[in-house]
Amino acid sequence: MISSDFDIRFSEEGDLTALERWFPDESACSDFPFGMEEKGQALRNWIGFARYKASLTGTWKGEPCAVGTLFLMPYRKVAHHASFYLIVAPERRRVGVGTSMVRNLLHLGRTRFRLESVHVEIYEPSSLLPILERQNFVSFARQENFIHFDGTRRSRLLLEHFF
Repeated sequence: MISSDFDIRFSEEGDLTALERWFPDESACSDFPFGMEEKGQALRNWIGFARYKASLTGTWKGEPCAVGTLFLMPYRKVAHHASFYLIVAPERRRVGVGTSMVRNLLHLGRTRFRLESVHVEIYEPSSLLPILERQNFVSFARQENFIHFDGTRRSRLLLEHFF
């Protein structure tokens, strides 16, 4: 059971500062192979979905400890599915925050945006994989040695959850 100190709210543009604080920590952002020059723009795009209420921020005693965002598709033809990103502050991992955030993102996608599916791209090894498997995500693609990152080659996994 997760602590009563944990809560989830819609993200605000000001939560960008938390993302910027976590991103230099490799253990927090190993699923995001952005170069240093790409990180700033990627984080602004990420938090930008807050204006559509498509982003959730987990808080611990009122302070941000996780941000998860549904990346909504802009065209009607593909608006029935979305991808998502999730980052959890290193000090709040392995206490249920990630699981709660994924569950709430799925609920948000199904109820508010009427999505048919949500997909995610991760790079092995990923601490998010066990959470995704418990939430009935199904792997639909795997590319060995997809990316050369931090001196190692990592495989890319694409997983999807159908409602």
